[in-house]
Amino acid sequence: MHLKPYECVDGMPFTATREHIIRSHGQPRSEERNNVGLTALDYCAVVYRFQDSGRLEEVTARAEVLHLGSVAVPFRALAAFVRTGDGAAFERAGFLVSPRYGIAFVPGEPCWVTALARHCLPQWAGIGRS
Repeated sequence: MHLKPYECVDGMPFTATREHIIRSHGQPRSEERNNVGLTALDYCAVVYRFQDSGRLEEVTARAEVLHLGSVAVPFRALAAFVRTGDGAAFERAGFLVSPRYGIAFVPGEPCWVTALARHCLPQWAGIGRS
């Protein structure tokens, strides 16, 4: 996965619409609404999740290596990289969330990484809090 935090994932900008994704990738393998109210376009190796308004929230992709500019981080080293490089990182529902890098992932379940739109960080921070 090539990531510019909060800007684009593998060249696809967070400003992309559902229609843009479908034009670029074709029809998804499946389209479902998840338990947090996002519509997911599933292309097997990548999943795009949108709000009802059409705003792109998350992009989850298989990422054996996460590329952040000139830095390449193998998934097996990603948790240590995040904990060392992002003092604001936090854990929610089994995910390690990095506001600095704009990602969420489950360290023990390789190799899926979710790139986040900046506007959805408060929802991640609020998971499990009353």
